[in-house]
Amino acid sequence: MAKEVVSIVVSCYNEEKSLPLFYKEINKVFDSLPKYKLELILVNDGSKDKTLEEMKKLHQEDNRVRFISFSRNFGKEAAMYAGLENATGDYVGLMDADLQDPPSLLPNMLDLLNDLEKDYDCVATRRVSRNGEPPIRSFFAKAFYKIINKMSDVELVDGARDYRLMKRKMVDAILELKEYNRFSKGLFGFVGFNIKWLEYKNIERIAGETKWSFWKLFKYAIEGIVAFTTVPLTIAAILGILFCIIAFIMIVVIIAKTLIFGDPTSGWPSMICVIFLVSGVQLFCLGIIGEYLSKTYLETKKRPVYIVKETEKDLEKK
Repeated sequence: MAKEVVSIVVSCYNEEKSLPLFYKEINKVFDSLPKYKLELILVNDGSKDKTLEEMKKLHQEDNRVRFISFSRNFGKEAAMYAGLENATGDYVGLMDADLQDPPSLLPNMLDLLNDLEKDYDCVATRRVSRNGEPPIRSFFAKAFYKIINKMSDVELVDGARDYRLMKRKMVDAILELKEYNRFSKGLFGFVGFNIKWLEYKNIERIAGETKWSFWKLFKYAIEGIVAFTTVPLTIAAILGILFCIIAFIMIVVIIAKTLIFGDPTSGWPSMICVIFLVSGVQLFCLGIIGEYLSKTYLETKKRPVYIVKETEKDLEKK
């Protein structure tokens, strides 16, 4: 009986130190899973260290290891998409190389996906703690999930990781979504399917440093909001109507005050404050509209999500 193939996609950016440790751990797991064959797809997202050299070394030692190297840094979303496009397995998983996504969960994930009674299409993970993370970052992360879940029809689970294992039919559904501006956490929810959530406590990186600064996470949060809800545009419209009403009321009050008290020149400082406030709201609303227009502009260009410079096939030709 042929073994079922499990493809594990690993997005890598400057993971020279983490990769050998990750490979060792994933091997341990699959040594205990004789019914399954591993396909390890490593995606080099324009790393500036020796990540690509480590990938080539692993491929030469183990033909189950494949690699895709981008021409430059296209971002984690592009790396995950490239891995999914090139995965051939019956099951496809997404993981990070820093071992914050524990490989030890994979046997349980596979058991759950093969439970005929439950009929799960995907087993995903979420952190129930944020140990080792700055408090301010944890606060804003929780706030983001609360805000987007109130705005969007697609539910995003607080603490959800990209770490998940999916059946082929769910992967194919995700690959049907060809958009350039990708927010995978939302795309996973958009395609639906029956998802089982596994909870675990936060694990710190085994090596290297995080690539996600506060500013990058903030931009990523904006990407998610713009990608999966148009509520900010509605808020901008409501603010416009509200300020029109306020302005009309103020005009009536000022005219009445002038006619009754004959004091047309007072209130200059407050007027300046009002002008600044209204101007700020206008710029805020224009910024919201600009975000949506910029995403539309990028989508219409039809640029590729990523560009491949080298794969393991090029290495074999040499």
